[in-house]
Amino acid sequence: MKKLVLAIAFIGIGGLAMAQQTTAPQDKQVKRAEMQQKMQQKHQEHLDQMQKDLNLNQSQVAQIKALHEKRKSEMKADFDKSKEARQAKMEDKKAKRAQMDADMKKILTPDQYDKWQADRKAKMEQRRVAMKDRKMMKKPMNTAAPEAK
Repeated sequence: MKKLVLAIAFIGIGGLAMAQQTTAPQDKQVKRAEMQQKMQQKHQEHLDQMQKDLNLNQSQVAQIKALHEKRKSEMKADFDKSKEARQAKMEDKKAKRAQMDADMKKILTPDQYDKWQADRKAKMEQRRVAMKDRKMMKKPMNTAAPEAK
């Protein structure tokens, strides 16, 4: 049962990740509808397989279906709650950054302020490149097909 719940969670998260790609609004809606239809179909196939493998009666299938729907709604609520918290945190950081800029502008001369901003942008770019390199290093180095013996 745990595997089933985890599988549904991964499918749901995968669906949400796929919905993050930027395309035209109509394309997003069409893709989202297709994705939901595929997920529902896979879910139904999985329930049918469980019914067959575990010899479930219709009452048990209905209870399992209700349990999955409950879990799905809980996961969505948790996601929405964390999304709001992330957005609030980002807004807070943005406000603090703007305040820092304003304070630095008061302290520094215009030339010093321009140099400080240029240095900050350069450091930000270095961090971005370092993070990108770090992600590249995590990928498997040997992606070639195994040699035939």
